[in-house]
Amino acid sequence: MKGLSAPHARVIRGGEETIINADELVPGDIIRLEAGDFVPADARLLHSVSLKSEESALTGESVPSDKDAEAVIEEKAALGDRSNMVFSGCSITYGTATAVVTATGMDTEMGKIANLLDNEEEGQTPLQQKLAQLGKNLGILALAACAIIFIIGLVNGIPALEIFMTAVSLAVSAIPEGLPAIVTIVLSIGVQRMVKKNAIIRRLPAVETLGSASVICSDKTGTLTQNRMTLVKAWVDGMPVPESISAQNSEQVRRLLELGTLCSDGSVIFHDRGERHIGDPTETAIILAAHKNGFTKEQLNKTYPRLTEIPFDSDRKLMTTVNRVRGENIVIVKGAFDVMSSRCISGDLNTAKRINEEMSENALRVLAIAYKKIDVIPDEPTSEELENGLTFVGLVGMIDPPRPEARDAVAICRKAGIKPVMITGDHVVTASAIAKELGILEEGNLAITGAQLDVMTDRELDEQVENISVYARVSPENKIRIVKAWQRKGQVVSMTGDGVNDAPALKAADIGCAMGITGTDVAKGAADMTLTDDNFVTIVEAVREGRGIYANIRKVVGFLLGTNIGEVVTVFVSMLLWHKSPLMSMQLLWINLVTDSLPAIALGMEGVESDVMNQKPKAKNEGLFAHGLGLRTILQGAMFGTLALIAYWLGETRTGSVAGGQTMAFMVLSLSQIVQAFNMRSEHSLFKIGVFTNHKLNWAALASVALVAFVLFTPMRTAFGLVWLSKKLYLQGLGLILFPLLAMELFKAFGLIKHQH
Repeated sequence: MKGLSAPHARVIRGGEETIINADELVPGDIIRLEAGDFVPADARLLHSVSLKSEESALTGESVPSDKDAEAVIEEKAALGDRSNMVFSGCSITYGTATAVVTATGMDTEMGKIANLLDNEEEGQTPLQQKLAQLGKNLGILALAACAIIFIIGLVNGIPALEIFMTAVSLAVSAIPEGLPAIVTIVLSIGVQRMVKKNAIIRRLPAVETLGSASVICSDKTGTLTQNRMTLVKAWVDGMPVPESISAQNSEQVRRLLELGTLCSDGSVIFHDRGERHIGDPTETAIILAAHKNGFTKEQLNKTYPRLTEIPFDSDRKLMTTVNRVRGENIVIVKGAFDVMSSRCISGDLNTAKRINEEMSENALRVLAIAYKKIDVIPDEPTSEELENGLTFVGLVGMIDPPRPEARDAVAICRKAGIKPVMITGDHVVTASAIAKELGILEEGNLAITGAQLDVMTDRELDEQVENISVYARVSPENKIRIVKAWQRKGQVVSMTGDGVNDAPALKAADIGCAMGITGTDVAKGAADMTLTDDNFVTIVEAVREGRGIYANIRKVVGFLLGTNIGEVVTVFVSMLLWHKSPLMSMQLLWINLVTDSLPAIALGMEGVESDVMNQKPKAKNEGLFAHGLGLRTILQGAMFGTLALIAYWLGETRTGSVAGGQTMAFMVLSLSQIVQAFNMRSEHSLFKIGVFTNHKLNWAALASVALVAFVLFTPMRTAFGLVWLSKKLYLQGLGLILFPLLAMELFKAFGLIKHQH
């Protein structure tokens, strides 16, 4: 809470105002607030003047909330609807107030969120759990194999030391020593790829979790939308239908935008990197629409100077200026239609009411604009003087529009079997309209509010959760319930958010995604990933990368275990048949750590396959060896073992020595595994994806071949117990080495290795 609280507070004690440390406040203290202040504690307003509070970190609302000490609020109203309260950690953007402290420290709404964070524990990712289980299984396999070989050796009269060394070599064969390091390297490479695509990963194993995501719960504002109010419709009295805002609007709409801009205090600054909006978002939306039509606020203010004004306040819901326009004093009033309509004496207000309702139903925020002419400007203008007897001009409708690329990203999600869900602090009508436009809210789906969610039991939520696509006006507790409801369904949940209110849900989700631009430090600290561009598209791209990385890890695990099983089969069967090991411990270590590891690392750098997002997400309890990988790994191991045993038999028979057999087995086993690395690149044919398109694997294979050649054809062979072979044996060995390529391509061609869909 230390970093979330204001350091000082203006408090009235004993009838005197004094400044104290915020942590000294107690419930019942009277505090004063004004624009620019951070709210030091939760407080009930006693008196307020045009008060606005920035509460996006707490409620998720994209614009400052109007506050009113006189408002009467329902007992269980959502945080965003408690307009007679201010909350710790939020800031005052406009107006002044006096309030009584109702909660401090961990009892505030921010404190409750901190408690929720403390109660959420980060569990192991599926990948961590699977690799840990794999390690245990391999350890048991190694011990069992050692015991069997040791017993066989003793029964057959082999010296204890010799059989012990053989058993150790078998244990070396059973365990892929480089696997943990290689998996870490593959994940690290994936993290680097994601950084280039605007996603920063905080925990390596979270990459795999992203690839497994089956539900993406996304915030609306700034993630699915542009986080900028934009004027999209305008209607002028006398028009049959509203007109869409463009760069060439009709003269009537241009006149309406001119009046709206003159009656605005906001501004838009244009620079090389884009635009900077200053002030109320609804005003900057009007100003930008006017700019599109060729006139700027600065030009208008210079041409038609402002003579006086009555600022906006939440009681009147109006703002008024008086400008000198074409030689006349023009009163311009803008504000809520329901307030404005009662003050107008001319204009088609019935049609205006209908248009206002239609715009509102389409989730547009609507402002009405009216005017009148006056001869004399009052020295101290009042609302009664200026804001009555008006001529109605028209309506402007604005919205925070969807990101243009977000709809395609949602479509990709659906194709990939991922359920997109919108969770927002905004109103349900606005949220539903955006969700429909993006394809999130489809026919038969539901949109509910946090209040509706509060009255649902966990069982009722579990029954309905798959049909609910939009949650509006939600609390931090609501978000956690949504995440856990999906998790109870066995789904892997990705949750996005930027505010303090999102932090508990980010931590509870399988993968929490914080916003890098608008996100609070608390949200980033609770998340597994930070999106540097706050874009929903980046989440989808990260899921694609995650799937590719997980696929690469499966390839690496399948490759390493397949080769290691081959080594186990070679040693085990040889001991059973000939009571001698075809490979020395040093030779096995060289294959495992040198010739296996380099291709395995390069295999982990394989590019993401083009059809990876056409597949359904893997089930949460799906093993590493699902979809036939386990059986293929065993069969491939048997194939390598068979090839190595044939090579050993050929070498020993033709040379008449164990060393000749070991040399032949070492050459075939090590080089055939390098060929297998190319086979493992894809479940599609190697010739379809391009034999040499993974340049890193090409170099790794070349390096591994060079290392094998180094111990085969230089004096180093003596240290490894290897000998020269005849040209005929080398050619026979080459045939055995290339056999896996032929075998795997035939399997793929006849559909015995099926690509996952």
